[in-house]
Order: sequence, then structure tokens, then C-alpha cells
Amino acid sequence: MSEDLQYRRHKSQSKGRMGFTTVIFFLVFSLYTSQLVRIQAIEAEELAQRGLEKRLREVVVPAMRGAITDSNGIALASTVPAYDITVDQTRVIEPNQTAKALAPILNLDVKLIKSRLIGDKRFNFLARSVTSQTWEKVASLSLPGIYSERTTRRVYPYADLAGNVIGFVGTDGHGLAGLEAGMENTLAGQDGLLRYEGGAAGRRIPATDSRTEQAIPGTTIRLSIDRDLQFIAQNAIAAKVEEVNADWGTVVVLEPQTGRILALASVPTVNLSQPLQSDIADRKNRAVTDMFEPGSTGKIMIFAAALEEGVITPTSKIEVPPRLSRPTKVFHDHTPHGHLKLTANGVLAQSSNIGTILIAEKLSSPNLMHDYYVKFGIGQKTSLGFPGESAGAMLTPSQWSVTTFPTMSFGQGYATTAVQMASVFATIANDGVRMPVSLVDGYVGSDGIFKPVESKPGVRVVSPDTAITLRKMLESVVSSNGTAPSAQINGYCVAGKTGTAQRSDQSCGGCYQGYTASFIGMAPANDPKVVVAVIVDNPRKGHFGGVIAGPVFREVTAFALQKLKVMPQGGRVEKIPTTWGR
Repeated sequence: MSEDLQYRRHKSQSKGRMGFTTVIFFLVFSLYTSQLVRIQAIEAEELAQRGLEKRLREVVVPAMRGAITDSNGIALASTVPAYDITVDQTRVIEPNQTAKALAPILNLDVKLIKSRLIGDKRFNFLARSVTSQTWEKVASLSLPGIYSERTTRRVYPYADLAGNVIGFVGTDGHGLAGLEAGMENTLAGQDGLLRYEGGAAGRRIPATDSRTEQAIPGTTIRLSIDRDLQFIAQNAIAAKVEEVNADWGTVVVLEPQTGRILALASVPTVNLSQPLQSDIADRKNRAVTDMFEPGSTGKIMIFAAALEEGVITPTSKIEVPPRLSRPTKVFHDHTPHGHLKLTANGVLAQSSNIGTILIAEKLSSPNLMHDYYVKFGIGQKTSLGFPGESAGAMLTPSQWSVTTFPTMSFGQGYATTAVQMASVFATIANDGVRMPVSLVDGYVGSDGIFKPVESKPGVRVVSPDTAITLRKMLESVVSSNGTAPSAQINGYCVAGKTGTAQRSDQSCGGCYQGYTASFIGMAPANDPKVVVAVIVDNPRKGHFGGVIAGPVFREVTAFALQKLKVMPQGGRVEKIPTTWGR
């Protein structure tokens, strides 16, 4: 009886345990089933989306940067397709062998390459902006972990030609100097974007969708500079700077009727293929950034004012003493002389400081001289808008000392840039109208259509009669009796002015040390088609403007006249007396 009872009890307990287990099993099974249903039926789309997001890759499609061309459309800076070579360090198998294989192709040190191969980075640059030919050589090696990304490369086909004007870009393709920096927004364009599904190594998964936002190319800038004329100007000033052991030199070639700059050369210059190897100072465009006291080239503003105000004529009689005493200072001419009887034309031809002071003092007030200088653009930035452009420096009359007026009359005591002084002479060449100077002729969009810049009106500074008269007087400077016979050009009449200015040296607190030699002129004198300014700073072998800058002017201007197809006129010179009496 007891055994039967125990059996029934055991059987009952077993059934209970089995039932409990069954309940638990079905409960767990139900939970798994519901979870599976939720994952497959409810959250499948969401999970798939998450997986897609993990596989999605975005690659920037760089916009083609606009080119910079000369006035004839010849490329001075352009952009070509290139590749950035990259590495997934976790996939490199033999760093030593890989580095040795890449070194001769990339022209990089083996140790440098190896340092970029070793590590746990999934992405690292090996080389930037290499040519397609270079990448093809690398790709042919099939090296594990070595990949590429498409990019662009800036190319400067003429190396240092107009280097100080064009400027250069950095490794990221953005402008760092010159027009490349100053016109970045115009040149850069807008990058595109490529979206695709990629595997663990970042490679695109075949047969998957991709989307591309097209890049918008930058705009091409067409300059007013002529490549051939720029080449002649740059070589001529480079040779002269080396010959006279000067600190720097610059040449500005200007079309007076339009204000277009046809050449803008500075030396030292910068090799745009290796810009960072040049000194920072050599990357400047000194024609617009560096100030200098113009010296006697500035005298033409005094003569223009005096002619315009009717206080002199070319034959006005000026008695020039050996020295001129004014409060706190005695003035002399560059060459000692006795009492001279010069006409106003003679004062200009012989570049007499004393004679120029006497003519300036005929103006109704010192303020009038300052007003004319302002009209000619002194102390103001030009319309170029070039990065780092200087406005020059000029005191207002309220700031003058007792010696400021006489010294300013012959070109000392204020500072200008080469482009400003070229503009002053261009005003006389253009019958008294000062045109805004310009460096850009227009723009070419992705449609290939050229759109010229809108021309700006000029400002009249002096009358046509004054300008024509002054041009005739300036012809005497280039005569055998003037200070710049070296600037004469066979078959053409030249009008111009020399400058031999004491040089303000900032290394000694602005003391006068050395000279700035210059010649600025125009041709043909009766109907000028071109103005050329030549500035040579701190020459150590000679210092007279006519001797140093005159020959550079002759070489550059002669070529410019040929380039512009200006026919020779036979060398007509209208002689105006330079002396009077006995």
C-alpha cells in the first residue's frame, strides 16, 4: 500500500515538473519567436537602413579650379587631374619592401614612406597631387593597402613668369598668394560629392547604387598681361638688378588710354613650381606692395600743376642759384653749378631740384600742390585690389614741417608704389585723364564664353593742352642735353623723366641710405601707346636713374611698340629752349 502511494506521488510530481518545463519552453519559444518576428517583420527596414549607413561612403569630387591666362588666352596657371596616394596601414603586409618599391616612383625617402606605412590608421596620405602617370606606376605594383583618391593639381607652365602676380596654391588647392589668393572665390568653383556603398577596405561594392553631385568648375581669369612682353620685362629687370647689385627691381607696362597693365615684373621673383623654397619677401609683388620716394620722377606733377595754373610756360625764365636757403635747410642740385639761367623746360630737362622748388613756390598756396598730388592718385590705393597693395604715404598740409613743401616738390618726403607712378605718367600720356588701372580683362565660364570686365570712367586731372605741352617738355629729358639719352629708341620719340631719389632705409629708423634709381616714360611722345616705369632699389654699382633704368626702359618699350604694331615715326623732336640769356 505504501509503495503504491509513493509511486503515484512520484508520477504526479514528474507530470508537474514536465508541465512546468513545457510551460517554460513554450514561454521562451514564444519570446524568441516574437523577437524574430519583430526583427524580420517590424524592424527589418530600420536595421537594413543602419547597415546601409555603415556601408555608405562619401568622397569629395574636387572642382576644377579656373585657369589664369594672359590677354591672348595662353594659360599661365591651370588645373589638371591628379591623385592623392593613400594607405590603409592595417592592410600593409611588408612595410620595408613596400617603401622600397614606392620610393623611386614617388621620389621620396624610403624612411619617410615607411613611417607613413606603419601604424593602425585606416587612412593616411603617402603622397599628394601626383600625376596620373605616377599613380599608374604605383597601381601596377598591386601593393596591399595602397589606394588612391582623385584630386587636382595646379600647374604653372612658365615657372617664375609673372610669379609675383599669379601667386600659388597650397596642398589643399586653395590660393596662398597673389591672384590665386586674392581671387580665390572666382577661381575655386564648388566641389561635388560622390556617395557609394563600400566594403571594409573602402572599395566600392559592385552592382550597388551610387549618387553624384556634380562639381561646379571655377571661372577662368583672363589677365591684361601679355606673356611675351612680361617675359621681356622680367628678363630685362632681372639682368639689371644683377648687374648693379640692387636689392630689387620692377617694371610696369601700362596702356594709358585704358589703364590696362600689359606687364608687371618684379625681381627677385618666385618659382611657382616650388614657391615655398623662395624667401617670403621674394614672393611679394613689389610693384604694388613696396613704397619708395619717387625723387625727380615726381616733379612732373609740379610742372603739370604750374602749367595748368598758368604760372609758367615751357620757356619761362628761371634763375637757378648754386644753392637755395630755406628755413632750417639749404638745398643743392645733384651736380654743383654756378648761377644758371634755365627755362622751365631746362629745369625739367636737367632735373634741377632748386629750379623745381622755385617753380612750386609760384603756386598760389602749398595746399594746391597737395591737392594736385591727390588728383594724381598719390596716397591712395589703385583700383587693382591686389593682395597687400600699399596706398603709399603722404602727409596732409597740417602735418608739414617747414621743409616738407620744398622737399615734396622734387619727389622726397612722400612715398609711392611703382604702379602709382606709372599711373601718374599715364595721365599725362592720356591727355590729362587718369584711368583706373586694371589687371583683369575678363572672365571665361564653363560655357567657354568670354565676358569682359566693365570699363570704368577716368578722372580729368589736367587739361589736354597741359598734358600735350608737358609731353613736349619731357622729350628734352631724353635728348643729348637731358638726363636720359640712354632711353632713346630708334625711330620713335620718347618722353620721360629720370629719378635718383635718396632711399629711406627702415633698418636705420628711416634714415636716408642708398638710392632708388628710376626712369618712367612714354612712346610715341606725340601719341603715347604705352607707358613704362622702371624702378631699381638700392643699386650698389652706380645710382643715377638715367644710367641704370634708362636702358631697361629702352629694351622693354622697343619690344612693346613692336608687339602693339606701332609704326616708327622718324624721331621727330620739337626742340624747346632749355636756357636763356648768356
